Amino acid sequence: MSSEAKVVLVDDDQEVLDAYRQTLELDGFDVTAVGSAKAGLNMLSPDLSAVVVSDVRMPGLDGFGLLDAVRAIDPDIPVVLVTGHGDVPMAIKAVRAGAWDFIEKPADPVRLVETVRRASAHRSLILENRTLRAGATDQDSIAGRLVGRSAAIERLRRTLQTLADAEADVLLLGETGTGKEVAARALHDFGRRRKGRFVAVNCGAMPETMIESELFGHESGAFTGARERRIGKIEHASGGTLFLDEIESMPMPAQIRLLRVLQERTIERLGSNKEIPVDIRVIAATKADLTELAGKGAFREDLVYRLNVVTVRLPPLRERRDDVPVLFTHFLHLAAARQARAVPSLDSSFLERLQQQEWPGNVRELRNAAERYLLGLDDDEPPQPEPSLHGALTLERQMEIAERRVIEETLARFGWRIGATAEALGITRKTLYLKMKKYDLGRPEEIEG
Repeated sequence: MSSEAKVVLVDDDQEVLDAYRQTLELDGFDVTAVGSAKAGLNMLSPDLSAVVVSDVRMPGLDGFGLLDAVRAIDPDIPVVLVTGHGDVPMAIKAVRAGAWDFIEKPADPVRLVETVRRASAHRSLILENRTLRAGATDQDSIAGRLVGRSAAIERLRRTLQTLADAEADVLLLGETGTGKEVAARALHDFGRRRKGRFVAVNCGAMPETMIESELFGHESGAFTGARERRIGKIEHASGGTLFLDEIESMPMPAQIRLLRVLQERTIERLGSNKEIPVDIRVIAATKADLTELAGKGAFREDLVYRLNVVTVRLPPLRERRDDVPVLFTHFLHLAAARQARAVPSLDSSFLERLQQQEWPGNVRELRNAAERYLLGLDDDEPPQPEPSLHGALTLERQMEIAERRVIEETLARFGWRIGATAEALGITRKTLYLKMKKYDLGRPEEIEG
């Protein structure tokens, strides 16, 4: 747990304060313990990354009054109420009114830590989303291009920052949708060639009969239909950066010509014997293992070595799940600004469900999902994997059906008593409440302790 996560403990019982503080500090939280609601309020501000944990029954301003006052400062500061058994119905009402959760006395240390950990993560996400809305991350920094807070994306940003001013050619390796072109543009825009052109070529989208002409250019009359001289992409990129995407799709004849360009930094237009010097940095991108392709004879081995001066791997989204909520919110705000729409609200349970998706299309798929969400095309549900060819339900959908059935049966067995049902299922009351809302199991006004 990061030391940035702060907890404000409020209780008029010093022994309880000491016990809670020790429990949370052992788990890495930065804890401030105070004996009154007024003192706790003095610790808070709208930009503070903190969670409030408060007793309900206190002299003067009680826990419910504290909740109202905290929400006046910032409605997104999580407030966890610690209640006696007789206060549970009131605590449920407080949760409906905006409290993050409630814990019954005596507080179980594991439950206390887990509740505060989730609340702290939620608060951090709220503040990060506000930063995105305020435009604090922009296109003028690598952090603004490659959004995220995971260790994987931080390593990638550091690597790109180090390589940006280098002249070495770079091979970007990553699955479809991981942001290879974004990384390539960052290398160009934050390096010494930023004033030159960034010329992108998708080798997989170019017809085999045209790729050599597109890359190397041609003289007038070089082949049928070549009525005038054409400057190729490589020559056009001189002084800047040439980005070769999906290079694994490049035909073998073009590979041979490209190898000479990388070795000599000169080109010959089709239909000409004149060598033209080019000053380029080459960034290639692939989703395939070029060494493996070379072993199968599908790619030139010597070209692999020339391209593979520096290899940078871009992590798939499933290896940086912590970035999913931040990225989704970022894309949602970009889409809203582009389409002049209001940004729809996002709750933590929805974002948590997004994190559980596999996202085979990676960041590109997530961006498309944010676009659909803005347009109301996902019916407030996260995108689901495509069904199989035989129309069978996905594993996730089957698990949701099973979860709904178990919750409904357990509620019925305990007479729709929330406390008993949550205890039997081994989840918190708020988690149960959110799942009931997700599966449309009863109306909120029917829920009592």
